[in-house]
Amino acid sequence: MNQQLVFALSLCRKAGALVIGFEPVQEAVMQGRAQLVLCMADAAERTARHTKELCEGLCDYQRVSVGKNDVLSITKKTAAVLAVADCELANLCRRALAQQGEAQKEERK
Repeated sequence: MNQQLVFALSLCRKAGALVIGFEPVQEAVMQGRAQLVLCMADAAERTARHTKELCEGLCDYQRVSVGKNDVLSITKKTAAVLAVADCELANLCRRALAQQGEAQKEERK
């Protein structure tokens, strides 16, 4: 599990910049508020596909390695799709995802 991403999402929640659930995320994307959309690793393929299609040309989309239960303490409900509605916090999440990717590359060596 990516602890840095979970921490970043916790900050997003505390700042009021975390949108939770497919329909609220869809609304945030359509209104232009979503800076980054995250789809959990254990989301249904149909949900992931629809979310990716929704984000095309509108905002960044990432499928992450954390699951719904990994962020349950932050979201307070099970959600397969999250959005970050703040540019700086979205960048923090992107950095956490990039660091995780680098760590995985090092493990493979």
